[in-house]
Amino acid sequence: SRPVSSPPTRRKAASRTAPDQTPESEPSSKGKAPSAAAAAAMESVEALVAHIQGLSGSADELAQLHGLLKQADGDALRAHSAGLLPFLSHLHPGAHSLGYLYLLDSFVSSSANLRAHAGGDLLVTVADFLTSCSADQIRMAPDKFLNVCRVLKNEVMQLNAPIRGIAPLRAAVRKIQTSSEQLTPLHAEYLMLCLLAKQYKAGLSVLEDDIFEVDQPKDLFLYCYYGAMIYIGLKKFRKALELLHNAVTAPMSSLNAITVEAYKKYVLVSLIQSGQVPSFPKYTSSTAQRNLKNHTQIYVDLSTCYGTGSYSDLETFIQSNAEAFQTDNNFGLVKQVLSSMYKRNIQRLTQTYLTLSLEDIASSVQLNTPKEAEMHVLRMIEDGEIHATINQKDGMVSFNEDPEQYKSSEMVEHIDSSIQRLMALSKKLTSIDQNISCDHAFLMKVSSSDLQMYFSFLPLCCPLLFSNKCE
Repeated sequence: SRPVSSPPTRRKAASRTAPDQTPESEPSSKGKAPSAAAAAAMESVEALVAHIQGLSGSADELAQLHGLLKQADGDALRAHSAGLLPFLSHLHPGAHSLGYLYLLDSFVSSSANLRAHAGGDLLVTVADFLTSCSADQIRMAPDKFLNVCRVLKNEVMQLNAPIRGIAPLRAAVRKIQTSSEQLTPLHAEYLMLCLLAKQYKAGLSVLEDDIFEVDQPKDLFLYCYYGAMIYIGLKKFRKALELLHNAVTAPMSSLNAITVEAYKKYVLVSLIQSGQVPSFPKYTSSTAQRNLKNHTQIYVDLSTCYGTGSYSDLETFIQSNAEAFQTDNNFGLVKQVLSSMYKRNIQRLTQTYLTLSLEDIASSVQLNTPKEAEMHVLRMIEDGEIHATINQKDGMVSFNEDPEQYKSSEMVEHIDSSIQRLMALSKKLTSIDQNISCDHAFLMKVSSSDLQMYFSFLPLCCPLLFSNKCE
């Protein structure tokens, strides 16, 4: 049934005149005017709640409701936001999501309200709304939805309980997304909570999606940076490198702090993963190529020192610059760079020798004892980084060729699956290319030289797009 009360805008107008206009038959009273205004405001909210209850069904009803909510939004709701929380109990977060969102946003936008309800039922109310709201309804007011999500993130961080925000924000990401290929501002917020709570595996739920739609550059930079930190926490350095590479090589007209921090970690993770830092690819912006190394000189020097292959020199360099690395919160990664020097030097030995004693290995890579050398070799064999056998009787190590012949049915299935994924991604990339190259706004804004660079860039970026699915 439709509510018969007057529209909220009319009642709002009445509430504005109530404090200033007193009927002639009643004596003017300064003490009664505010209470009359408050009562009128509450009646206006009650009428609005009635509209929400009655107009949350069809698309036409929601459009009408959205108009009413826009009229009531602003000073009318925010001026009396402290009294809005009880009205939420009359609404269902799933059935009345749009109206619920407007009232909740008005309430949480007041710092006084947040202070009064810090750590209480408000956090539960917001979390329940994010997990049970209607995606179709909240997408009608995305800015308000994002604001509510950010309030939740800030509150759980102030409580030093980031884990409480992980499940609600994960649900919110899926609600605000129009497809799994879309990057939203909530991706970075969600990954930040996963990092703070050290729940790295929870971050994989959004990192494993292929992203093709990006609205704001900052969202991409933060997504790549936080995502890389998630993979570093999981020791998945190759995946971390992919995201850091994207952050460093993304188009930019001016250098930003996120890219600088990403490049620092890019240098460290590259040394851990492959023992060297690749040069900038052709499609890297000229801004990044000119300025990044100037802002990260100590990391460039670290890479140069690593290239000498001397463990003692690298250790001395790290100790003399420990304070700088600690200031950047990268000292843990730097220590992993140092420990990877042993692994890198052992891998160099496999390119020269077929057999070598554990004592000679320890001497060559500057380990203290043959036992330490044996432990490093065993760990590398287990990780598949070298192929070798150890004769513990005489302390000799035999380096072997890769035993994989790529003939097994499992390997054939793996290769076929990779080919199918490549074909699907290639088709997607072709579609994106066609849409961009035919876009009138794009063609009007770019010069002919920019167009030439764009078309030359596409073949080079294919490996970046494919890398998430080709393993």
